[in-house]
Amino acid sequence: MTKILNVCVYCGSAPGVDPVYIESAVALGRALAEAGIGLVYGGGNRGLMGAVAHSVLEAGGHVTGIIPGFLRTRENMLEDAQELVIVDDMHTRKRIMFERADAFVALPGGVGTLEELVEQLTWVQLGQHGKPVLIADVGGFWKPLLSLFAHMREHGFIRQEFEVRYLVSEKIADVVPMLQKAAEMAERAGLDKSSLDPRL
Repeated sequence: MTKILNVCVYCGSAPGVDPVYIESAVALGRALAEAGIGLVYGGGNRGLMGAVAHSVLEAGGHVTGIIPGFLRTRENMLEDAQELVIVDDMHTRKRIMFERADAFVALPGGVGTLEELVEQLTWVQLGQHGKPVLIADVGGFWKPLLSLFAHMREHGFIRQEFEVRYLVSEKIADVVPMLQKAAEMAERAGLDKSSLDPRL
């Protein structure tokens, strides 16, 4: 049976100005742990990163943190994670996060979060993988990005044959069910996890 075992969460190392961001990170961490899904993330102990990781741990889940050595102090590495992978650079961090995850979720964040999310969307667009990518549009945070994607389509820079494929959830409670549905649909279609279609 195709199953989501680990989810990579991209999110900010700051808490943001709206309390709903931290609340959503905590809710997502708890939902992952309760579903028996491990967290793969950037290894930090601050902001939304720290909130989602602590929530997973408090709910009895498994946390894998992947962090470059130069960020150990800046992002206050989470020593309590069951597994910590310290790497040399950002490229290695992102590669290992990709390899360890069966799906990706983007919570609110800054430029780094945006870069990680867009990289995964680009790889899906180019057919390099089919793992589900879900944008958690907490409090409408990602609406400007979604509007930009629509603008790109309108102006002919996202063509039908190279569609950007992703899931969008406005409610954290919907995240795990949406990812699981994507896995189930892929299994019915006879696909393995490496070729999951995020839009199924």
